[in-house]
Amino acid sequence: MSEFLLEIYTEEMPSSHVKNGLEQLKNLFNKYLKENRIEFSQIKTYGTPRRLIVHIEEISKKQAEGKEQILGPPKSVAFDKDGKPTSAAEGFARSHGIKVKQLKVFQTEKGEYIGYIKKLKGKPTEDVLSQIIPQIIKSLTFPKSMKWGNYNIKFSRPIRNILCIMNGKLIEFEIENLKSTDFSFGHKTFSPHKFTVNSFKKYSELLLKNFVIIDQEQRKEIILKNINDRLLEIGAELKMDEELLEKIVFSIEYPYVFLGSFPEKYLNLPLEVTSTALKEGQNLFSVLKENKQLPYFIGVADAPEDPKDYIKTGNEKVLIARLEDAEFFWNEDRKKPMKERVKELEKIIFHEKLGNYFDKKERIKSLIEILVKELKLSRIKNFALEAAELAKVDLTTEMVKEFPNLQGKIGGLYLKEEGYPEEVWLAVYEHYQPVNPDDKSPVSLIGALISIADKTDSLVGAVGIGLEVTGSKDPFGLRRLAYGICKSIIDNSLSFSFSNLIDNAIKLYSEKIILPSEKIKNIVLEFIENRLKMYYQSQNYRYDLINASLGVGIENIYYTSLRLDALNKIKESKNFKPLIISSKRVNNIIQNQPEFSLKVNLLKEKEEKELYDIFKTVEAEVLPLIKSGEFEKTFEVIVSLRPFIDNFFDKVLVMTEDKKLRENRIALLQEISRLFFKLADFSKIVEEQ
Repeated sequence: MSEFLLEIYTEEMPSSHVKNGLEQLKNLFNKYLKENRIEFSQIKTYGTPRRLIVHIEEISKKQAEGKEQILGPPKSVAFDKDGKPTSAAEGFARSHGIKVKQLKVFQTEKGEYIGYIKKLKGKPTEDVLSQIIPQIIKSLTFPKSMKWGNYNIKFSRPIRNILCIMNGKLIEFEIENLKSTDFSFGHKTFSPHKFTVNSFKKYSELLLKNFVIIDQEQRKEIILKNINDRLLEIGAELKMDEELLEKIVFSIEYPYVFLGSFPEKYLNLPLEVTSTALKEGQNLFSVLKENKQLPYFIGVADAPEDPKDYIKTGNEKVLIARLEDAEFFWNEDRKKPMKERVKELEKIIFHEKLGNYFDKKERIKSLIEILVKELKLSRIKNFALEAAELAKVDLTTEMVKEFPNLQGKIGGLYLKEEGYPEEVWLAVYEHYQPVNPDDKSPVSLIGALISIADKTDSLVGAVGIGLEVTGSKDPFGLRRLAYGICKSIIDNSLSFSFSNLIDNAIKLYSEKIILPSEKIKNIVLEFIENRLKMYYQSQNYRYDLINASLGVGIENIYYTSLRLDALNKIKESKNFKPLIISSKRVNNIIQNQPEFSLKVNLLKEKEEKELYDIFKTVEAEVLPLIKSGEFEKTFEVIVSLRPFIDNFFDKVLVMTEDKKLRENRIALLQEISRLFFKLADFSKIVEEQ
């Protein structure tokens, strides 16, 4: 076994590109090494804004031997009617250096073809790597890639060097005249020295001496420890922002943590405003005591030290200017009541093909009315409509123009200052939530309703004008919208017809959308279903249980979670597997059969009469349970069908020659299958698990 090290050294990359690039590198190396029969230990990746690093402690020196199926012409062409080889078979064998008698017939999707099994000798791993690494590097994708110089390759930022060694020796390859090397460089600003590398240990040690810590987890630990040290000096705590912390970790090579301050007069601003002013542009953390902003901040620089406090002082000067602006906007914006700003939404474009935000506001209100009616929430209708009327008004404020991330929050705060009820201002404050998978759903019911209506409107509109999500490209944030809809519905236990909401959202757009209504609806439902799968996978549910829950449709999104939870709870019970088997036996018989009507008078055998009687009893009991979402109780009741189904199959011939009896027995099984399907699509469950 040998050691492998790759470093792609670039101009400074955005933090999100670094994290994304490392994930791709790990997956691609894992895929290519396995495909090429190369044994290896754990693949470790490290990243800084200037480096994407892959390290494998143990990798085989040679490929394992393998076999490959080589196909030739179809059997019908290779052999004549007497079974003798034709010139096509002889030519194929000759071109591959084998004898005709070595040819075999293989069954493929396209039919029978002749061919042979070729033995593959193992090549030296260095030779294989020199071929696959350029492919891996070229296949990396980023949200925004660029070309540079005379190179045609696209990458996050220009590549300046590619270090690649195995067992201390250079692996030679070339990407558009950019040749691999066995050297690297230190910190670009503080120690840009070039040095030769022959092992990962020496590589990491030399980089550390030259102010580069390659391990992102180590950088994170250092940052958090130094932050705690700074905070102890003033007896305070950090307003933790995991998103900002991750961004900083991937934006620096050598962390230096500093404590800065700003004038106390800015403490009259809400915490949301000061923390946003600190974060946006300068990547600074807010410092709190008893949940209140202190006139301090924590910053992290990419530097070994700051002996003359230039970094701290520079950040303080820039921050004061930003806080001065924020204070001005806070005071000026509030001079004009939010209600008087509603008309100004006509001047703000939501999307060039979908109209302005005044139009969007009206659509959201219409969807809110539909949701309130279906959920029987008339008690909050007036509050909900008022919140929907004002939800987007803060887009007209100077604060949001300067700090876009304050959308919603600043609107809620302005409404609170104006004395609006909590039901209104809190709903506006949180209606953009959740903004990402780690974000919380709205706490308030009205906030959740506006969030769902707003995101559904945006999703339907985007799909309606033909916007698509492909690969890593999602310009309208459709994945985020769909995920937010699902999470808000599930977290707030909202039971309603989502397809009905889509139908109404489509109607509200009228002539603005270009795709047929049915196509829009199908695309949106499929998109939502895919997000639900990802959401449930993140909750560690079994994939087959997820498919069984979603297999009955997502008409009621909240019910998919109740179904899945019930399936997850009973999966270990003694009745679970027999129930699955019974359901599949029913489905196997009725598969590809036309629909038949059940006639009770044609039930002749004792076992089919008993099955019908118990079925009608169970159906009467479980339908109300299913309607109210009590799926765990439904499972407990429906399992009583199992012995009667088994007895029916054991004693009754379904496919009898008597056509009327056959069709009637199929009709009985079809009714049972429909009842099963209201609970879950049991055909999706893998029995072996």
